[in-house]
Amino acid sequence: MKHVKQTHVIITLLMGVFMLTALPVWAAKTQHMIPASFSALAETAKTGVVNIQTVKTVQGGGRVFQHFFGHPFGNREGLEDFFAPFLNPQPQSRKEQSLGSGFIISKDGYIVTNHHVIKGADQIKVIFHDKTEHDAEIVGTDPMTDLALIKVDTQNLTPLTFGKSSEADIGSWVVAIGSPFGLEQTVTAGIISAKGRIIGSGPYDDFIQTDASINPGNSGGPLLNLDGEVIGINTAIVRSGQGIGFAIPSDLATGIIDQLIDTRQVSRGWMGVAIQNVTPELAEYYGIDQTGGVYVAKVYEDNPAHDAGIQTGDIIVEVNGETIDTSRDLTITIANLKVDETVDVKIIREGKEKIVPVKLGKRPDQDPDVLASLEEFDTFGFKFKELDADTARQLGYPSEIKGLIVMEIKPDSPAQNSGVRTGDLLMELNRQRITDLKSYHEVLSRIEKGRTAQLLFRRGNSHVYVVRFEK
Repeated sequence: MKHVKQTHVIITLLMGVFMLTALPVWAAKTQHMIPASFSALAETAKTGVVNIQTVKTVQGGGRVFQHFFGHPFGNREGLEDFFAPFLNPQPQSRKEQSLGSGFIISKDGYIVTNHHVIKGADQIKVIFHDKTEHDAEIVGTDPMTDLALIKVDTQNLTPLTFGKSSEADIGSWVVAIGSPFGLEQTVTAGIISAKGRIIGSGPYDDFIQTDASINPGNSGGPLLNLDGEVIGINTAIVRSGQGIGFAIPSDLATGIIDQLIDTRQVSRGWMGVAIQNVTPELAEYYGIDQTGGVYVAKVYEDNPAHDAGIQTGDIIVEVNGETIDTSRDLTITIANLKVDETVDVKIIREGKEKIVPVKLGKRPDQDPDVLASLEEFDTFGFKFKELDADTARQLGYPSEIKGLIVMEIKPDSPAQNSGVRTGDLLMELNRQRITDLKSYHEVLSRIEKGRTAQLLFRRGNSHVYVVRFEK
């Protein structure tokens, strides 16, 4: 009988082992998927997270002033001179306060935050977890990625460490710490919802999307993995969406931060080409089996690509052995490389592959295409300029609105007969949001010849209308 019981125990154990080994990989991992608590992580990380308060001088009145002294006539053509003394009073400047977050990256006081948190600040105050306060100075900023580095004059701080965002999987747990709405040291948890998100904030969009609650004031705070490593910098939210936040990946941020520490500025690699994605039509035309790669639409003279021998019509498929599938891939890859570094660019020319060594230059402050666009009329006869705060204020548009202002209209062009006036604001092209000249040219280039282009304009405070052209 004893022998039977022992046999039964052995069989039961063997069955248990078989069942465990038979479980799929994802099922075995579920035992550790949900942390029992985030308290230990929060307790460890809190000393490295700071609250940032800024004070900036704002010229002109606030929202109340703009409401009463805006431009009630919308387009003021013909009334500008008469009403100018009444519609444009010059109130005294005022002080405006704002809040944000940041995190310590060195014992001697370097702190990372967002560019938009400290932009234009006259005074920056950093508040630590123990309520001590220090004034900070700006070391350097990078508006293109919305990163900033500031420093406080103190020692023996407890920094957070960076992890690799590339190793963070979609669906893995993350924790955000910051000061939403000024509420210091707030901890929220969620998962990585997606990676590589493009939200239209700039040419280097590569955001981590998370459902960990991020609210105004969280900007600049860390997004942590379960090891307490910073894998992202919380940056943006979708106001119309619930539970959608975006963070700059640590793999993108660390190189920029290193440059800011070393030189107080950011230099990016530059080839000097205008590019677009390879469409099926282009692939067929050039005899390519796939649509991966980018088409070189223009090579700028006296730039690295031109000096290396790259030509208009070439298709770039690899850089240093790394596959290039889209224009965004090439832009980010080159930008992350060093100035004066020589890279091997694989191209397809007349159906044949070729490796072209290119010595990268420094990316200019503004793309040549953008500079040219300020001096040339487009295909319809418009000359546009990106809307800035000063122009918006002069023309009576809200300060937060984005788009292109019509600066000039070419005589005897389709634009001249469209009813559009100088000062009108282009907001959309074929229902695609237009925020700058680059986005306009990108959308315009995708419209085939003979197809209709629908341009959504705004005039003054409220009038919106659509103009149609055949390309």
